[in-house]
Amino acid sequence: MQFHHPHAYRLQVIEALQTEIPQAWDALLAAGAVPVYAPGQPGLPITIRCRRSVFETVLRSQASAESRVTLIQAQATGVAHGRGRAIGVRLGDRILPADLVLDTSGRAGRLSRSLRAAAPESADCGLAYVSRQYRLRRGASEGPTNAPPGLVTVYPGYLAIVFPHDNRTFSALIAQASTDRDLAGLRGLAAFEAASRAIPPLAIWTDPRRSRPITPVLRGGHLYNSYRGQRDDAGRIALPGLIALGDAVCTTNPSLGRGIATSFLQAQRLVALLDEPGRDFGDVALAFDDWCAEHIKPWFADHVYTDADLQRRWAGADVDVSRRLPSDLIVAAAEAYPELNSTIMPYFMMRALPTSLNAIEPRVRDIYAGGWRPAVPEGPSRSVLAELIAQTTNRQSRADRAAPRVVA
Repeated sequence: MQFHHPHAYRLQVIEALQTEIPQAWDALLAAGAVPVYAPGQPGLPITIRCRRSVFETVLRSQASAESRVTLIQAQATGVAHGRGRAIGVRLGDRILPADLVLDTSGRAGRLSRSLRAAAPESADCGLAYVSRQYRLRRGASEGPTNAPPGLVTVYPGYLAIVFPHDNRTFSALIAQASTDRDLAGLRGLAAFEAASRAIPPLAIWTDPRRSRPITPVLRGGHLYNSYRGQRDDAGRIALPGLIALGDAVCTTNPSLGRGIATSFLQAQRLVALLDEPGRDFGDVALAFDDWCAEHIKPWFADHVYTDADLQRRWAGADVDVSRRLPSDLIVAAAEAYPELNSTIMPYFMMRALPTSLNAIEPRVRDIYAGGWRPAVPEGPSRSVLAELIAQTTNRQSRADRAAPRVVA
């Protein structure tokens, strides 16, 4: 199901594709992916709008066409090792020999779990969401957008996003706190459709005269921010010849679309290290681990702090100006103080690490201390949305009970 949820592809993904495998970039455009450019800057796209299914199909096709790549469909059950280093991958009762093993099995992968640190640094994102894919009807235009990924609307207690994709498709998504049982009913078709009609940005895009659904309502949950480096509990490289990569190193709250970007950044850095002369695989793993600690882990830490504060505010608490502000509140302040964007935009584009916001955090804290708050967009409050969901769910339950049963 995750395969069909919306994904964002940041500038870092585009740069990596154009630099490392430009033919894949051309193939994505040919498959219908839509590049998005910053206003007045027709050069490098800042994102592409594309379904994950299309994105991964194109990349797999490129890999399959590479003469030096052999694709093997099998279950990897472990890392084979001997003489103090990785020697291959276990595929059932046989070993596929390898000089270098890359663990890209993801946050939940078990391939190298017993070799690396006992447990990753981890924190629940506190987020659950539902989404549904649609296709624009013939002759229908797209709805409005307000951000590179599409249309992002943040309400007190939930958020709604529209992700335009390739080939006149898009996804509508509603996210809420994972502990918010009142909004959990959004998983039902009738409740999701009622909410989509009630939330103005979703209502515009999902109007039946504009679009039609092409998937059921899809659930997303069990989301964690996690970070695990290359070292074992003693601080040594877990196993020379084994390097973890991508989500096996870092996962972050998907709402800001940083996961694919951080994975592509890792891949580019690892390739560069492997190309450097005189490095053995143990040395590469150490250098890569140090680089990730400096350039990838800060995004994990940023989400841990911000996600925890967002859940506190979604539960009804006000902005806490007695401590460091989370990054989402700093970014929101540009709504009223656009001069802050000179610092915020490099962070937002992942050109500068989260610590870059420290330069303006005291000023933004003073802004909130003075009483300013982000404008609340037009649409139902969380309590009104919860009541709508409850009414719709109850009505649907009564209709289901009243429907005649057919016995075969």
